[in-house]
Amino acid sequence: AVVSTQSTGDKLGFAGSVREIGFGTTKDRMLVIEECHNSRAVTLFLRGSNSMIVAEAKRSIWDAMCVIRNLVRDNRIVYGGGSNEISAAISVYDAADKNSSIEQYAMRAFGEALESVPMALAENSGLSPFSTLAEVKSRQIKEGNPRLGIDCMDKGESDMRVQHVIETLIGKKQQIMLATQLVRMILKIDDVRSPGEGEE
Repeated sequence: AVVSTQSTGDKLGFAGSVREIGFGTTKDRMLVIEECHNSRAVTLFLRGSNSMIVAEAKRSIWDAMCVIRNLVRDNRIVYGGGSNEISAAISVYDAADKNSSIEQYAMRAFGEALESVPMALAENSGLSPFSTLAEVKSRQIKEGNPRLGIDCMDKGESDMRVQHVIETLIGKKQQIMLATQLVRMILKIDDVRSPGEGEE
């Protein structure tokens, strides 16, 4: 018999159990290694009735992992439900009121763009977008509470801290920066030509 001196326990590591398992009526089998010391790996096994459900589950898990990654990079959060966009829009409008130059119009347009997020939330929740936004906006100004947002779940409470609706600050900053960069790119286009235009 040949005994290998290279496959020692300290090189191979340790596992509490190594087993092979099967799944229901399918012939799929998987090798499961459990109770490993100092292991930082996690395996997620997804099953569904069809490939579309499995793909949707994979996307959901990917989104959740991206949120965790963002929180590890920067653990600061903002309240969701459109509350931070409404609060930012109010601040932009206040700054525009103090600006007497032509830039105030661009600032007001930026504020209106920020308000499109809570309006979309209200509309997708079956609420009247304009009246809902106007109500929440006036309450934010009157009560001085920047956490008030769109009550999408119809719980009767607009405070996003009470409803535990949060977003990562880094994710929100990326969204606003990407949208702003896209608009700047579009504004740089000074002419659009259609196919066949100018042909005689």
